[in-house]
Amino acid sequence: MVQLQPQFALLAIAFCLPSILAVDVNYNFNIVNANIAPDGFSRAAVLVNGAFPGTLIQAQKNDVLHITVNNQLSNPTMRQSTTIHWHGLFQMRTASEDGPAFVTQCPIAPGHSYTYDIPLNGQSGTFWYHSHLSSQYVDGLRGALVVYDPTDPHLSLYDEDNANTVITLADWYHNPAPGLEDVFLAGNDEPIPDSGTINGIGRYVGGPTVVRARINVVTGKRYRFRVINISAYSGFRFSIEGHSLTIIEVDGINHVAKTVDGFDIYAAQRYSVVLNANQPVKNYWIRAPMELQHSSDNHNLDTKNVYAVLHYSGAPDAEPTTPADVGVQNLLQEYQLAALENPGAPGGSAPADRVIDLDFGRSVINNKLEWTINGVQYQSPDLPTLLNIIANNFTVESDFSQPEHTSVLNFNDVVELRIHGSANGHIHPFHLHGHAFDIVQSMGGPVNYVNPPRRDVVGVGGSTVIIRFRADNPGPWFLHCHIDWHLEAGLAVVFAEAPNEQRTGPKAEIIKPEWLDLCTIYKALPPALQ
Repeated sequence: MVQLQPQFALLAIAFCLPSILAVDVNYNFNIVNANIAPDGFSRAAVLVNGAFPGTLIQAQKNDVLHITVNNQLSNPTMRQSTTIHWHGLFQMRTASEDGPAFVTQCPIAPGHSYTYDIPLNGQSGTFWYHSHLSSQYVDGLRGALVVYDPTDPHLSLYDEDNANTVITLADWYHNPAPGLEDVFLAGNDEPIPDSGTINGIGRYVGGPTVVRARINVVTGKRYRFRVINISAYSGFRFSIEGHSLTIIEVDGINHVAKTVDGFDIYAAQRYSVVLNANQPVKNYWIRAPMELQHSSDNHNLDTKNVYAVLHYSGAPDAEPTTPADVGVQNLLQEYQLAALENPGAPGGSAPADRVIDLDFGRSVINNKLEWTINGVQYQSPDLPTLLNIIANNFTVESDFSQPEHTSVLNFNDVVELRIHGSANGHIHPFHLHGHAFDIVQSMGGPVNYVNPPRRDVVGVGGSTVIIRFRADNPGPWFLHCHIDWHLEAGLAVVFAEAPNEQRTGPKAEIIKPEWLDLCTIYKALPPALQ
């Protein structure tokens, strides 16, 4: 059993809360096994409060979230422990609340609870949450998280922004994730979903004609739609028939307004777009055809049949009568985006303090599939990386085992990651925890240090993508492919950012006794309950 050094064992749990309009926002998440049929096929799933997507979290930018997770899982065909990652939240001084299993916490055992305490520290935007234990979120533990800003610089561009303007896109599987994962890791292709959903509703080939999701609008109003890809694998090409979309926010970061007809959105990415309801009163298609490899492996899946209805008040209660399958003319190119506030990559075009090349690839050896970065397949340690840094003084790279694939970053360094593409046909959505980054080189377009896009998930295809961030947020932060199957096969690294600053000083991590207890409880579980 790990013993904390005295200075950490009694570390206070009193958060340094923002004094301006700070409110404690409480949510209760019962994580349950229940039957659900988003596309008409009923299956047992892992759900937040019995729903897919799970309960929508809403807060203001200076609030403090307190989300109590009660693990009531019992189905032996799926993982029974759990964690939740709050995707896109920076977690300044609260890396312990970030969620990835064995990077920042031990899982929550069945029959136990844990409260995630997260000061938002002025951060606002469109986020989401999902299980971060194995491939569990494939089975349904995923939902949206929205943080509002009453001083949003784009506030004058829209009239409506509420729970009814959140749009989730997701892939959905009919079979439990652990069995699918076992087949995949034995050397096979990625499991293909059975359907795509919009706001938790979809259709599969040969299934029932499920009533499509509907987004209601009133003529003359302007709507901020928060589009979130909560998939485990699939990307989508999003558009709305007869309407242009003005992008104002990307992955929680305000951007210079950019009007397009549609955009590709990869797993875990988010876009806020403004739609002006200024077209004739009728119904219009919301279109989100899926983008993924070898989709014909699953005959249940029709990648084009992912639609919802934009319904003008006064129009018939019916689907549109126009053809649904129409291409997008003015498609967003990521490099065209520019961050609105404090534009420019850290360090400008000057050499970065630390340059890290990441080459990734796939191999199958003796019926075992691996995705690796620089020849190393990531494997979780027995104790969370954060616990080893805080309690066991892990400080230099040699303190970590090779399979943990952990690089140590110096505090406040400008870090440049050069992610060299893979020739395997996928677009890999790479997500960095704890930060947003500037995309100096996207999959297309020129190198740009002056006003590049800024986000926390970037697609990487066959070419080199270059991103930059400043290491000013001490913590152990995961960088991984957000195709969940690829993460499970090892496509990840960890950045141990400023280990000394994690332990002491003004940016030291806030460690709660309840967080320490998670490992003691989890380690006592039999394997079947983990």
